[in-house]
Amino acid sequence: MRIERAIPDASVLHGWRRSAHSGPESGSCVEVLAGHPSGIPVRDSKSPNGPTLLIPAAGWSSFVAAVKAGRLAA
Repeated sequence: MRIERAIPDASVLHGWRRSAHSGPESGSCVEVLAGHPSGIPVRDSKSPNGPTLLIPAAGWSSFVAAVKAGRLAA
């Protein structure tokens, strides 16, 4: 079984949420979508019809844990 790593048009998915660290005036916002069967879709909020990266759930969990623990350099 082949797992897609991108979705060409993010507008086909519904229920996106913006990062809590993105302010209303911020130009760089990341949005994620929970509940997708193949992983966690991630998109640029400035391009809602653009491509979406599809991150495997285990990889996303590791990334979020590292961010919360401060293990990633800015």
